[in-house]
Amino acid sequence: VVEEEAKSSPMELSEKGGVENNGFVQNEGLDDKGTDTIIQEEVPKTCSILVDPVATEEPVLKPYAGMPKEVLLKFSSQARYRVTREILFWLIIAASVVLVCATIAIIVLSPKCLDWWQASPIYQIYPRSFKDSNMDGNGDLKGIQEKLDHIMYLNIKTIWITSFYKSPLKDLGYGVEDFYDIDPMFGSMGDFEDLLTAIHDRGLKVIMDLIPNHTSDKHPWFQLSRNRTGKYTDYYIWEDCGAAAGSVKPPNNWVSIFGNSSWQFDDVRKQCYFHQFGKEQPDLNFRNLAVQQEIHDIIKFWLGKGIDGFSFSAVKYLLEATHLRDEPRVNKSQNLVIITDYSQLYHDYTTTQVGMHDIIRSFRQTMNQFSSEPGRYRFMGSDSDEKEDTEATMMFYGTTFIQEVDFPFNFNLINMKNLSGNSIFEAVNLWMKNMPAGKWPNWVVGNPNSARVSSRLGKEYVNVINMLLLTLPGTPVTYYGEEIGMENIASENVSEEHVNFDPVFYFFFQVVFPEKSPMQWDGKVNAGFTEGNSSWLPVNSDYQSVNVEIQMTWSNSTLNLYRELTLLRSNELPISRGWMCYIWNDRNVFVYVRELDGLDRIFMMVLNFGEESTIDLQAIVPGLPSEATVRLSTNFSNAGKAVNTKQIKTEMGEGLVLEYKTTKPVHTMEAFQGKCFVAEKACYSSALNLLYVSC
Repeated sequence: VVEEEAKSSPMELSEKGGVENNGFVQNEGLDDKGTDTIIQEEVPKTCSILVDPVATEEPVLKPYAGMPKEVLLKFSSQARYRVTREILFWLIIAASVVLVCATIAIIVLSPKCLDWWQASPIYQIYPRSFKDSNMDGNGDLKGIQEKLDHIMYLNIKTIWITSFYKSPLKDLGYGVEDFYDIDPMFGSMGDFEDLLTAIHDRGLKVIMDLIPNHTSDKHPWFQLSRNRTGKYTDYYIWEDCGAAAGSVKPPNNWVSIFGNSSWQFDDVRKQCYFHQFGKEQPDLNFRNLAVQQEIHDIIKFWLGKGIDGFSFSAVKYLLEATHLRDEPRVNKSQNLVIITDYSQLYHDYTTTQVGMHDIIRSFRQTMNQFSSEPGRYRFMGSDSDEKEDTEATMMFYGTTFIQEVDFPFNFNLINMKNLSGNSIFEAVNLWMKNMPAGKWPNWVVGNPNSARVSSRLGKEYVNVINMLLLTLPGTPVTYYGEEIGMENIASENVSEEHVNFDPVFYFFFQVVFPEKSPMQWDGKVNAGFTEGNSSWLPVNSDYQSVNVEIQMTWSNSTLNLYRELTLLRSNELPISRGWMCYIWNDRNVFVYVRELDGLDRIFMMVLNFGEESTIDLQAIVPGLPSEATVRLSTNFSNAGKAVNTKQIKTEMGEGLVLEYKTTKPVHTMEAFQGKCFVAEKACYSSALNLLYVSC
């Protein structure tokens, strides 16, 4: 029976096969000899037994943590693992492609980010009057460094420091004796480097003046030129002068900006040199390529130091006509002999000559060499103020294909003849309608050469002017002290110690210095400007009530309104880069809106530059909500209140920033076509919380 059953599953055991089963040993006590005899006598035979086939199968191996590569490879080729692996692989590839495409789309569709010179107001500092650190009565570079926290408090990121080169200071530092050094009055090169480091450590930027048109007559170049030394012989513009009745006769009728002939005889060279400004400031000869290279080297020197940009001054005077013909008279009936004033001539041969823009563009190319590093674009501005020729001013922007300055500074708000809602509109519109497409506007309401807003327009208009400045599209420029409403100093404030019995100084004080009085920091002696006994110019007599320290404690102060406006500008996209549309202007008010595609929040500015006025804006703007909220006001107590847009009342010098919601932005309305402008167009997606350009 066993044999029959074993047929179904036999297992052959053979001693020769090396299999030993001790279960067949009957007596383990047998000696080796007996055992050997038995084995020799056994006849090899096959023994068949019954074995369960299921019991002989290898156990099923499953994946487990930490299994070696050899085990892992046994499963890798199985379908369920191979298919899963391939699905995951292609999902990763697809996701990567989608991510790359989405990134490219965002880059292509996203508008250009505002650069640092667009995103922040510029704060202009006249260094001699900002802060004195060594008690000599003159402001200096260390003083600026001490007051950087004030700049931060204003939420301003860009500082513009006017000329501090080594200079005899005959024209407030604009006649430079050494372009590579600091005037000792302001400190040392080490002080400048410390200031620059402190500015950058705070995340701020700094630009400085460069006056390429002329130098001081103390400059080594001029001293070498008047002696006809080597290449410097033609660094300046020299011409032979005639003699008549014992006096020098100039080559032509050209007149300097300060009056009288623009030619000065030099006893050393025995020729006349040309000067567009004072006789101590001879003009460089920019038709000499070596002179141009000198200016390029100066640009490279300061950019290498780490400054973030330049404001180029007096650039329209860089070239003069070589034919030296007389300039045409404004009044042709005048006797030629008595022409001594700059305004008596048309300056066709001494300003904006052919080739001037090529020189400025070459400066831009040099600056671009330092702009390749991300986040280190170097700003370039110019002060070319063509009062009677706006088109000539706009040429400084360059063209679509040829870059020149980032913007020429806009003095329209300074040059206004009178103040009214209409005149403000005209000044703003003159720039916006003439500015080339895609360029960036800017607005200047004060500078070292213009009366302060309080003195020029009146104290009651300081706050509303600041509201205008900080809510218009573009870059606002604030002259130090305007954030607290400083005024010009009057001549009666001048003491003998300031004049030093010098009639020339007294004349310059009356004409040039009133807007340069020391910054008023607090109510202490000398307004906190200096701890010395006196300051280079007298402090304004109102310093105890008009100063930074006291205005920081007043909720309704000019200083705190300025700060709130800069915060509004930086935090609200419609104001920082949105559309501007004119709504209304008359002799009292100027009204405009700032809005952005994709955002339903609109900001409307109602600014009074005349007398008390009431205006019905619902009748002017179709679909305007019946109520708007006062976001900011020149009277802080009105902030947050609701106003009826059918009857908005403003007092003299009052300004309102109104906020309302609508689905019908003004710039899309047919009635306002031609009255809306945008510099850096962008649209907002609330779903993705990002800006894009394809509106």
